Amino acid sequence: MLSLPPDPLCGAGTSGAGRSRDLPAWEFPGVFCALCCPSGRRGRSRPPPRVSVMAPLLLPLLLRPAARALRPAAATATRAFGSLLGGGIASGPGPARPRLLQPLRSAPGLCSCTCGGLHTEGDKAFAEFLTDEIKEERKIQKHKSLPKMSGDWELGVQGTEAKLVRRLAGERITVTFNINNSIPPTFDDEPPEGQKAHEQQEPELTSTPNFVVEVVKDDTKKALVLDCHYPEDEVGQEEEDESDIFSIREVSFQPTSESDWKDTNYTLNTDSLDWALYDHLMDFLADRGVDNTFADELIELSTALEHQEYINFLEDLKGFVKCQ
Repeated sequence: MLSLPPDPLCGAGTSGAGRSRDLPAWEFPGVFCALCCPSGRRGRSRPPPRVSVMAPLLLPLLLRPAARALRPAAATATRAFGSLLGGGIASGPGPARPRLLQPLRSAPGLCSCTCGGLHTEGDKAFAEFLTDEIKEERKIQKHKSLPKMSGDWELGVQGTEAKLVRRLAGERITVTFNINNSIPPTFDDEPPEGQKAHEQQEPELTSTPNFVVEVVKDDTKKALVLDCHYPEDEVGQEEEDESDIFSIREVSFQPTSESDWKDTNYTLNTDSLDWALYDHLMDFLADRGVDNTFADELIELSTALEHQEYINFLEDLKGFVKCQ
């Protein structure tokens, strides 16, 4: 039988030291409860007690310990942390549950090297082609290092731009050229009869850049600037009479104190120039070391630099495609 504690507000349930005052029980007619005051203990000849209005409120408090004791113990969770990574509860077999902490599968074509780039089968084939192309270009590379120019020219290279400087008797001669777009286009001729197209030897690529010659005297603030180029009909020709393999296209004066030349300065175009004046200008350059020998060596230097930069470009392109 469930044992219930006496109601602390019930006058009948208290006696002796349990009462707050030593008063008869009938002096508390409004606080008798129905639990601790059965019909056989309603005291002396007093009117039937009224049910306490506090009884419904106190009943859950009186029953709470017993209800807690009768409540079955909750099952202890036995799921291991590994179950979050996959499968069901670790204590027994069961259907596999969704994996919470497992990373999602990468979408097709995405890279597995955590670079976030896109790698396709075409990229893989492209990288393999570039690897073979770099090997072939290194095989046919004539100069592992840039060739030197004769005539005490000092070479300085910055990317695709090269500068040759020479000092001579109070003058500074500077030749500048850039290898970008310096290879003339090649036209595929039809192979001779009886020769297949793949058996035809590929033409050797030659870099013929435009170059600018600056002549500065020590006691002046002006530079004589001669813009030169290689005519296509003159390059590679072998004739008995010595002809110039380069030409002067424009001549002008530019201030030495400014890095950018001004378009407002007068520029002489040699297309309409008197031939005698033109010959004197060519002799002026030859006396300072800019002649046919220099022009031939410049082609060799420019071709080696262009080939070197081309291989570097292929390597950079391969690394870009492979995301390295």
